[in-house]
Amino acid sequence: MIPAPPPPSGTPPAPGTLPAPGTLPAPGFRRTAPNSDRSLGSVRNGGRSPKSEARSDARSEGAANAASAPGKVWLVGAGPGDAGLLTLKGLRALEAADVIVADRLGARGVLDGLAAEGVRLRAEVVDVGKLPGHHAVPQDAINALLVRLARDGRTVVRLKGGDPYVFGRGGEELAHCRENGIDVEVVSGVTSALSVPAIAGIPLTHRGVATAFTVATGHDQIRELGGGRDHTVVLLMGVGTLAHAALTLARGERGAGCPVAIVEDGYGDAQRVTVGTLDTIANQAAVRGVRSPAVIVVGDVVRLSPYAPEGISLRKEALL
Repeated sequence: MIPAPPPPSGTPPAPGTLPAPGTLPAPGFRRTAPNSDRSLGSVRNGGRSPKSEARSDARSEGAANAASAPGKVWLVGAGPGDAGLLTLKGLRALEAADVIVADRLGARGVLDGLAAEGVRLRAEVVDVGKLPGHHAVPQDAINALLVRLARDGRTVVRLKGGDPYVFGRGGEELAHCRENGIDVEVVSGVTSALSVPAIAGIPLTHRGVATAFTVATGHDQIRELGGGRDHTVVLLMGVGTLAHAALTLARGERGAGCPVAIVEDGYGDAQRVTVGTLDTIANQAAVRGVRSPAVIVVGDVVRLSPYAPEGISLRKEALL
């Protein structure tokens, strides 16, 4: 990666942009006046002339104002956990950060991936990751932490799995920061709802197969999701409620024979794909010991996956 050149001296960066790597001083860095600023008179007067004292006072006042100025919060989508899918703007935000407040899913994988590629981040990392059914750090506490860190004058990256605005509670964090006078900017990420099916060879729409898709969580009112097999349903956080969701969807237009795929640990070491139908998938998942994190895809697009067995797979000539 070739870093962007720093802006010309004295030219502020454009709004909404980040300083190039290497242009920010390290924590605690303080520029001092060059030795040539000191005159012979300053040496004779105990090392300080009236002019140097004035400059020193101005620098002290500026430093005090900088210390009291609030920092900024960046809500950055980490994507599904592959560092290669992190956006360039997201990477620049991480490089400029003083503190990274990181999720468990997606975010930790990206940080580990960057380290493995030799990218060194100077920021302190605060882990606020959540496990299914167990939130080690409540959302209210995360909101308060972002505000407190920014009020300390620090640049904070809230690194969230997937996209901050797709079941990521990013809107809540943005609203809380702005209510407390903190500047916030959002950097979109690649949501697992799109990227994880893709690695299993499943497009969410396909000419002649599916014309629309809906993303929901396993906790939503599944019975309200209408449509037939040509309307793809993507379920996030749905492993625990899979049996109920499959039974509910099978009662609608899709029917019990509608294809289903479960993609576990997308982009992770334990990545695995299970393909069945609404009638069989709950039992298959129990037998195989399917675990979170996983993305569930329901609809005829599953038949396009190379993982689909012969009884479900669409013949290639049918797609032409």
